[in-house]
Amino acid sequence: MLFLLIGNSVFSQNNSKGFALLELYTSEGCSSCPPADELLGRIQNEYRDKNVYVLAYHVDYWDKQGWKDIFSNADFTKRQYDYAQFLGKEPIYTPQVIINGKTDYIGSQETSLRNGIKSALSKPTLASLNLEASQNANSLSVNYNVEGTSKNSRLLLAVVQKEAKSNVKRGENANRVLTHYQIVRNLQSVDLNKIKKGTATISLPKNYNAQDFEIIGFVQDMNSGAILGVKRA
Repeated sequence: MLFLLIGNSVFSQNNSKGFALLELYTSEGCSSCPPADELLGRIQNEYRDKNVYVLAYHVDYWDKQGWKDIFSNADFTKRQYDYAQFLGKEPIYTPQVIINGKTDYIGSQETSLRNGIKSALSKPTLASLNLEASQNANSLSVNYNVEGTSKNSRLLLAVVQKEAKSNVKRGENANRVLTHYQIVRNLQSVDLNKIKKGTATISLPKNYNAQDFEIIGFVQDMNSGAILGVKRA
């Protein structure tokens, strides 16, 4: 009997395999961001075969401080403000990491971040997601199929550049060469209220190639901000 119980508990854990989606808000204009960028790069490398995913959003509110981040995007700043409302935490700051849309961390604090990943991996996945991508010239067709979503859910599809170096000339990081990881270049939203399967078309950056980029899709509850499931295409 004991053996059966142990067997069942192991089975149920494997069955509800958790995930950790780390969303980093960063900027080339912020001197406390490079340590967070480096840490997230290490985590990405270390957990490559696990259910851990890293997305780095370069916000634009540092762009007025003397250096414009080439990867910055006002949409990512808006996304960070949305999280401030979901989490009830103002003001926004960099480097901020949000795990599974539920908890925020200072992006360079390694111990608390690793504990957050462990905690996220121990919880069951609420939505299952299947993605298949095919490229046509400057765009990508992504077939998606989602199960187990909440009422007000969206599928978000991120085009991610795995790595880039930047030679920063001015601002808080003047005269430094910075390495960035998992840079979100485009984030597209698909409404899941009516249809849970279909095809989305994503425009690709000019330097896109399958080796240096990847597509990460995730389902988010737009009432609470919680991430319900995530998958690489």
